[in-house]
Amino acid sequence: MARFTRTILGGLVFALVLAACDAGDTVDPDDTADPADDVDEEPDDDPADDTDDVDEDEADDNGADVAGLSIGFAAEPASLDFSTDDGAAIPEALLVNVYEPLVKIDQDGEIVPVLAESYEVSDDNTVYDFFLEEGVTFSNGDPFDAEAVAFSIERVQEDWTIGLASQMDIVEDVEVVDDLHARVTLAEPSNNWLFSMTTRIGAMFSPDGVDGLDEEAIGTGPYLVDDFARGDRIDLVSNEDYWGEAPEFDDVSLRYFADPNALNNAMLADDIDLIGTVQAPEGLSQFEDDDRFEIIEGTSEGQVVLSFNHDREVFEDQRVRQAIRQAIDRESVIETSWGGYGELIGSMVPPTDPWYEDLTDVHPYDPQAAEALLEEAGAADLELDFRVPNLPYAVNAAQTVQSQLAAVGIDAEIDLLEFPAVWLDEVFTEGDYDMSVINHVEPRDIAQYGNPDFYWAYDNPEVQDLLAEADRGDEETFEENYREVARIISEDAASDWLFLAPNLMVANERVGGVPENNVGEMFDLTVLERT
Repeated sequence: MARFTRTILGGLVFALVLAACDAGDTVDPDDTADPADDVDEEPDDDPADDTDDVDEDEADDNGADVAGLSIGFAAEPASLDFSTDDGAAIPEALLVNVYEPLVKIDQDGEIVPVLAESYEVSDDNTVYDFFLEEGVTFSNGDPFDAEAVAFSIERVQEDWTIGLASQMDIVEDVEVVDDLHARVTLAEPSNNWLFSMTTRIGAMFSPDGVDGLDEEAIGTGPYLVDDFARGDRIDLVSNEDYWGEAPEFDDVSLRYFADPNALNNAMLADDIDLIGTVQAPEGLSQFEDDDRFEIIEGTSEGQVVLSFNHDREVFEDQRVRQAIRQAIDRESVIETSWGGYGELIGSMVPPTDPWYEDLTDVHPYDPQAAEALLEEAGAADLELDFRVPNLPYAVNAAQTVQSQLAAVGIDAEIDLLEFPAVWLDEVFTEGDYDMSVINHVEPRDIAQYGNPDFYWAYDNPEVQDLLAEADRGDEETFEENYREVARIISEDAASDWLFLAPNLMVANERVGGVPENNVGEMFDLTVLERT
């Protein structure tokens, strides 16, 4: 049995959370809804003008609160409850910071303990013994113990409604060996389960702390939610009773900007200290010659996917799907949606995964070939319902795709949907669409092509068998099967993978410890430093 012990927690790991690029001249502002419109509380007219919270007695030379930190993001959370709301913005804000898991992914992509002081895995990969940190309490005063572990895992199986919850189905039993020892038994070996425990489904909850989760978060983490103003911000304060090392910043405000230029302006005005997701990359030149700022460019795991709804009859024909892929010049999509930043990938795998293979030559841009395929399939006058979230990068990408599809005779009618509420409900949950565009940020989400109930409804038994065999098999089988699945879905044109989103941030000189790469779901605030 292998034993794994606590290592020093390090690395900023977070989800890109559907980062948006400036709509520029291509998007009519009247067509792009403000996510704050459908909220219970009225946000400020312009978040970039909100500087009232700064205590002048505690400000440094640039006017920022020396004890606090303000970070600007794109897409806002629909609630505080990531057990029922699928949006990635919720775990970005709360996972590790407020809700801690037993284990997490570090900046090197390694699984390291958090609430588990150490853990052991049986030789057959079916039994996991977690030895818990002592003296940990939830923010409501309840102790964190093995009973909380059992409650949290079983609750994912019984009560969670998001798609990721199915990854907990493999758990057969959770045994409370003693207060600080929980034993999890899987129904069969799994290479994915422990990795899944680093995501939001691995967050630990108090049995008495799950009422009203959309408005109140009770966790063991270094921060508490002080205020949640829907459509505007989440204010966090340090947890004075935190069991581990106190974070560098006492107060952190996560602020949400529907307008990418307002986000850049807030940074230039020293109203925020860090842009967590650059939305207007063409505006980065404003920061290049200013000694106050550092531009951070790295990679992410966010695949910007042009999804096809396989429940629609038109997408049952592989020739139609292939024609759409060959009608699209993805390089131009990168230019229009993310200012030229990004990387072509050809399938649902980032280059950081060991099973990555360059598949960009599969169904390459060839409008003439696309027209011929459509003619052969009897779909020369195709009309599609193209339902897109009102995030600037998605709108820009959709408009470029629409224009290129029109050139081969496909009429893709763009329907802008408010994000997150409407898009998540009508497209992601109800499957009411033909095509859509979204940035998928969850690690190893190629496995969703083995889930016919996922919103794109791709049902391929060969892919399902390969993924199941990979999960049960040894490391070599796992990597070989994932590589084969990536090629199958690319050749089958299960979707079109427009590009891999970049990880672009801008940090004020006052903030250190910001690494380049995005390797997980959370924005780990504990690694940020005051310089």
